[in-house]
Amino acid sequence: MTAKSNAEVTKELFVPAYLSDTESEKISGKSVSAWKDALRRFLTNKGAMLSMIILTVIILLALIGPHIFGYDIDNQDVSRANLPPKIEGLTWLPAFSGYENGVDIYKEKNISKNYWFGTDQFGRDLWTRTWKGTQISLIIALIATLADVLIGVVYGGVSGYFGGAVDNALQRILEVIAGIPSLVWIILLILIMQPGLITITIAILATSWLSMARIVRGEMLKLKNQEFVLASRTLGAGDGRIIFKHLIPNSLGMIIINTMFSVPNAIFFEAFLSFIGLGIRQPQASLGSLINDGYQMLQIHPYQTLYPGIIISLLLICFNIMGDGLRDAFDPKLRR
Repeated sequence: MTAKSNAEVTKELFVPAYLSDTESEKISGKSVSAWKDALRRFLTNKGAMLSMIILTVIILLALIGPHIFGYDIDNQDVSRANLPPKIEGLTWLPAFSGYENGVDIYKEKNISKNYWFGTDQFGRDLWTRTWKGTQISLIIALIATLADVLIGVVYGGVSGYFGGAVDNALQRILEVIAGIPSLVWIILLILIMQPGLITITIAILATSWLSMARIVRGEMLKLKNQEFVLASRTLGAGDGRIIFKHLIPNSLGMIIINTMFSVPNAIFFEAFLSFIGLGIRQPQASLGSLINDGYQMLQIHPYQTLYPGIIISLLLICFNIMGDGLRDAFDPKLRR
């Protein structure tokens, strides 16, 4: 130091603090559980929250959208075929003006009603068909989630907990199922059943839970020899109680994360099958079949592919971003 302080340090400056034993042991900070801390970190993730809001809006539109204009999914009228999108009040936007190649198609065909997403080559309302197709994608997502939880978690939990001969037998069965590609499953099912939602559902139930089973098995192998499991077994808990009351709840973070990543894979799988003609058939609609129908007229009427493509892209992107947000929220290395 360049200058000395004039303050003199004396004993009178120091006063002892007298604290009772109860005061010294009191926790000054608020205790936060791992779940609350994960929720707090998820809520502060702007990307994950924005994705959740977008998904909520898409789900609401999928539920109420097909009923707004009162059209049926297969309500055909060739006189209104290939109408471009038109929304009253947004006609100043080229995408919703009702014009195509500088011509007012609605005025030329003497159409008084507006079609927000336009119509297809058979005159069917694309707004209704798009949101009906979104319902199919969301149903597939729900089926994949249930398959992960009801089949993958139970299968992996039993395999990892019991180990030994049980684990070997279950893992060999899993390897046989995983060795058959999903597309082959679909082709085999089509030989027996008609293409459609039921066929896709069976294919998803047959294969989508495999990765979840492997992850849960790994968590069981890691947790089953820890002290809290030994204490529970010492107190008389059975194997079922230990698996479903102790081990699986302690693996819940990993289960949620893996489920969020399996959902977009199932949605894309259904869209791919419908696009190549092995999925949803006419007159039903899915996002994949709508993209396939619009692809045939892409150069003439690109809007028929645009809106289903935007919605399926938003579904895949938002589910993946939410999965990343959940992974960061449940990662103990990021706890503060």
